[in-house]
Amino acid sequence: MRHDDAPGSSVSSRANRGWWDGNADDYQVEHGEFLRDDGFVWCPEGVDEAEARLLGEVRGRRVLEIGCGAAQCARWLVAQGAEVAAFDLSHRQLRHARRIDEATGLRVPVVQADAEALPFASGGFDVACSAFGALPFVADPLAVLREVHRVLRPGGRFVFSVSHPIRWAFPDDPGPRGLTSDRSYFDRSPYVERAEDGTVTYVEHHRTMGDWVGLVVSAGLTLTGLLEPEWPPGHERVWGGWSPLRGRHLPGTAIFSCARP
Repeated sequence: MRHDDAPGSSVSSRANRGWWDGNADDYQVEHGEFLRDDGFVWCPEGVDEAEARLLGEVRGRRVLEIGCGAAQCARWLVAQGAEVAAFDLSHRQLRHARRIDEATGLRVPVVQADAEALPFASGGFDVACSAFGALPFVADPLAVLREVHRVLRPGGRFVFSVSHPIRWAFPDDPGPRGLTSDRSYFDRSPYVERAEDGTVTYVEHHRTMGDWVGLVVSAGLTLTGLLEPEWPPGHERVWGGWSPLRGRHLPGTAIFSCARP
């Protein structure tokens, strides 16, 4: 599922760590109000865990957030009475987590780590979650899912959101141009940005819907649900390639619910 010329794990991790460290400030300025300091928003469509309850009851549960950014989701979980740990590849994003901790008084234990090798004990969590964190950016998503399986207790739940795979067949454009497919859905070439000297500076990897289901199963997890959020009426916010125009025609997000048997 990875092209031979696609960036591998170390290149993807190094590039994306640098990109997020360099862009975290702008990201939080642009999206922080929508995400809320202590809110759990799954996707640009605005699916809110406070209403969706995809994680079930979290009070008293040990929860891990994967690719937490500034830990907005984790902070909401703390407020619900969960015992939370969170991590991100980007040190700058975690500095924003500390900033928000100070402002809100809701403190989240965070650590800088790579999702392909989690620094947590086996069977230590009841629930794991990831809202567009880590999985779109890693070269080896199976390694991440196997690590999630390892750190979950038997019967534990994992829910993650990613860009809907069908979006890769269309230009990442919120306007009319984004409604016409210009490439094959089955072309799994990643999106790669490079510096003038050829150094990889950003990578996002494409998997089809079938790929994601296969990866979940191969990791020993059970797929228990799949949500393709519809664009809600009255929601006019544009986020990159997400927009009301495209949202009325194409799914923008896929949210997978999984369990460790």
